[in-house]
Amino acid sequence: MSKIQNKKKSLQSQRDKKFKTSHKIIVVILAVGIILLFLLPNILKEKNNSEDEYMFKKEGELLFMDSLNMTKAKIDIEIADTDYDRQLGLMFRKIMNENQGMLFIFPAEEMQSFWMRNTNISLDMIFVNSEKKIVTIHKSTTPLSDQSYPSTAPAKYVIEVNAGFSDRHNIKEGDKINWMGTQLSL
Repeated sequence: MSKIQNKKKSLQSQRDKKFKTSHKIIVVILAVGIILLFLLPNILKEKNNSEDEYMFKKEGELLFMDSLNMTKAKIDIEIADTDYDRQLGLMFRKIMNENQGMLFIFPAEEMQSFWMRNTNISLDMIFVNSEKKIVTIHKSTTPLSDQSYPSTAPAKYVIEVNAGFSDRHNIKEGDKINWMGTQLSL
């Protein structure tokens, strides 16, 4: 073989190697793309699952009653009876069903005050004394607000429900509450 033929073969061999290398790179890129296509939805799903921590968890049922003990409304409740749960409250929740609410239980009956920081949904806040009588209602609170919503009398319990709940069920100061289905003996 002549030198020219050797050079041609060498050049052809180099072109073939470059083509094979670029072909391998394309195959690898496609394979990685396909893997990401299948993994990305699972990764996003895992991030969304972190929000599940703040989903409603039924821990009992609460009744709203008039002065004659006639039931006006019944809701499922989640209970906030630790400092952490009371501080977290309904913050970061995006929705809450009409028949759901949170019952805050404090160690002592005293003046209470709430705000709406990091709370995305408007609420009715119902303050209740140790005799389970409603003493204050703040209706349709402003979401994401640092405005203070204080009780007008000492309260041991606070119930948060969706805004407008009190009006829809004609719940008023002087009405009573009672709950059941919890392991609490209060």
